[in-house]
Amino acid sequence: MHKELNSFFFQDFIAENQHVHLPILEEKKVTLYIKREDVIHPFVSGNKFRKLKYNLTEAKKLKKNTLLTFGGAFSNHIVATAVAGKLADFKTIGVIRGDELAKNLKETLANNATLQEAHKNGMKFHFVSRENYRQKNSLGFVEKLKNKLGDFYLIPEGGTNCLAVKGCQEILTKLDHNFDYICCAVGTGGTISGVINSLEKHQKVIGFPALKGDFFDEEIKKYTIKNNNWTIVKDYHFGGYAKYNDELIRFINNFTKQTKIQLDPIYTAKMLFGILNLVQKNYFPENSKILAIHTGGLQGITGFNQKLKQKNKALINYL
Repeated sequence: MHKELNSFFFQDFIAENQHVHLPILEEKKVTLYIKREDVIHPFVSGNKFRKLKYNLTEAKKLKKNTLLTFGGAFSNHIVATAVAGKLADFKTIGVIRGDELAKNLKETLANNATLQEAHKNGMKFHFVSRENYRQKNSLGFVEKLKNKLGDFYLIPEGGTNCLAVKGCQEILTKLDHNFDYICCAVGTGGTISGVINSLEKHQKVIGFPALKGDFFDEEIKKYTIKNNNWTIVKDYHFGGYAKYNDELIRFINNFTKQTKIQLDPIYTAKMLFGILNLVQKNYFPENSKILAIHTGGLQGITGFNQKLKQKNKALINYL
């Protein structure tokens, strides 16, 4: 079966843990490393690779030729699915929120680096209204898609399902057993669930949601076998999904300048901002060892900067 899938998806990726040196960490006697999952691939990076790996295997097993998934116009998951599909010889369909984007597809692609990259990698788009998009998890909605678009292997928005969690359980390795805290950004809950399932007894996971809401705990409990070694800190979402302020943009640029590590504004920047703020507040005992997981998503910076430019805001600096 492995021969049927591109060998990229069966490489044994063990990401480097990069030591972060900042004055606040030295002052508080806390050690911070970042697991560089972002360097796995320019587009199928970090948790995207982990989530898609076993789903693509299952799609091949079921003899499916097409992958279908959901996302917004700037979704890293949409791009990752398109690129992964091309690598693994699948056709791909992206159900995109916002039917107004279909009115002039050429203009939409010209102004949206995310959809442009997905399109370049062969993804076909099916644009739906925001109202209809909310029905994406209903059986009726999916059946209508099959009637219109043909048979497909369904990957949920954000990629989270049991197979995605299985893939995310491979993020931590034996080399990570010496860390006390594992920090992870939270979107749909798949990545953190896989990390929780692979923890050692002495370790604790701290999740940093990138969006508002109180549904995280229940979502995580669906996929985890341990419920006493993790906590969710809900203070660093900056107003909600893809929300930001000038402070967050300054933080990203300063962090990149100091550490030579690029952060994305949707997930990892909010997590790192939260970690360092908690360090400042003495949340972590002295001599704590923290590992923060970099889940990738850097391709989205181009589109984010387009929006910042339109608002005459300071841009995110590239390395």
